[in-house]
Amino acid sequence: MNLLNSDHFWQFACTLYAKPVQQQTLLELQNQQGKNVNLCLLLLYLDSLNLVVNSEQLGVLTQVVNELDNNVMQQLRAARSYLKVHQQAITDYANIRKELLSAELKLEKQQQQMLINAVNECELVECAEPNNIELYLKTSF
Repeated sequence: MNLLNSDHFWQFACTLYAKPVQQQTLLELQNQQGKNVNLCLLLLYLDSLNLVVNSEQLGVLTQVVNELDNNVMQQLRAARSYLKVHQQAITDYANIRKELLSAELKLEKQQQQMLINAVNECELVECAEPNNIELYLKTSF
């Protein structure tokens, strides 16, 4: 199998996430079920390539995203939330928000690179109708 390319995945993710319905669904999965948006996007990307992951591989991918999520992303989102609530008291709130969003986007791209590196270590199986996201939604890693 050819190795997957992080730039192709980034473009796929940006195109999919730009659709309001997709964005809303992904954010609901994140906020209500604790699912990782980048992992969801990767699984949808793999579906588009007719590639399927197994439970063990999904566990590895989940571990990849959990470290960055737990140590960086959740705190960054919490900081943005706090600042939004207290924006009247924050001098230069608009610029601070913009910089935080920029940092978050860079970290999202980094996380996608980490996922691509990890998935390239997996032996994926071709499948005519993969549904990787269903496996992820059923699991509670």
